[in-house]
Amino acid sequence: MLMASRNLSVEITFALLGFTDYPELQIPLFLVFLIMYIITLVGNLGMIVIIKINPKFHTPMYFFLSHLSFVDFCYSSIVTPKLLENLVMADKSIFYSSCMLQYFLSCTAVVTESFLLAVMAYDRFVAICNPLLYTVVMSQRLCALMVAGSYFWGMFGPLVLLCYALQLNFSGHHIINHFFCEYTALIAVSSSNICIPHLLLFGFATFNEVSTLLIILTSYVFIFVTVLNIHSVSGRRKAFSTCASHLTAITIFHGTILSLYCVPNSQNSRQTVKVASVFYTVVNPMLNPLIYSLRNKDVKDAFQKLIDTKVSFH
Repeated sequence: MLMASRNLSVEITFALLGFTDYPELQIPLFLVFLIMYIITLVGNLGMIVIIKINPKFHTPMYFFLSHLSFVDFCYSSIVTPKLLENLVMADKSIFYSSCMLQYFLSCTAVVTESFLLAVMAYDRFVAICNPLLYTVVMSQRLCALMVAGSYFWGMFGPLVLLCYALQLNFSGHHIINHFFCEYTALIAVSSSNICIPHLLLFGFATFNEVSTLLIILTSYVFIFVTVLNIHSVSGRRKAFSTCASHLTAITIFHGTILSLYCVPNSQNSRQTVKVASVFYTVVNPMLNPLIYSLRNKDVKDAFQKLIDTKVSFH
């Protein structure tokens, strides 16, 4: 009987409604998202390659940045291809197992990214407030442990939510009013009581946001105080410039997550949720490499050098 139940679960299909409310915008949206996806792939893979091949970037800050780029690359590749497919294909179905897998991987990526951003804030705190001890404090072992911890927690929380989602009753053909298998949209089509999954999601999201933002805000309070005590104007400018990119990425990412998942009994309409979700699933992974490269002279120089080398090689 258990085997029959599992086989039935595998055969369940969902339909991702996506942006079908605007049929006249399907092709323009496809082109926009395709261009954004290409920029995301090139930007994040380019950032990883530049950091890997250039010894100048073998520092804790760029080590964390390379992992942030990797997570953004994975995140975008988990969500965007199916989004693009549904914009041009009449068949918008997705199997139960594929939907659950997409949810788990996308949720893992977003949680991992939130903790990586907190780790990067702590790295900036040590670099600016304790520059003489930076290489001692931010040892290779500590950096590796913090990144591994981010990945571990990124998988643990979503796995708990997935276990509850797998126990929900789904039968027949269901329409998910979203462009990917986002947790609230997914469990909304279940005929089971979804009170516990909703409470778990709210508790998990709130814990992640409070803990990561606490690390980030505490780090930047100390950074701000330290920078104000720098008498040199150029020194202040350099310190603020180092943090500006990170703060921009944090604002976009956490602003969206807070509005979607950390408000109990949120009254956000489905369209609002979809638009907000575009920011942290599609826009943010595209912007991160642009934010960190455009404001970083060293990265721009390395990228230009890489292009010049390829051109001269050809």
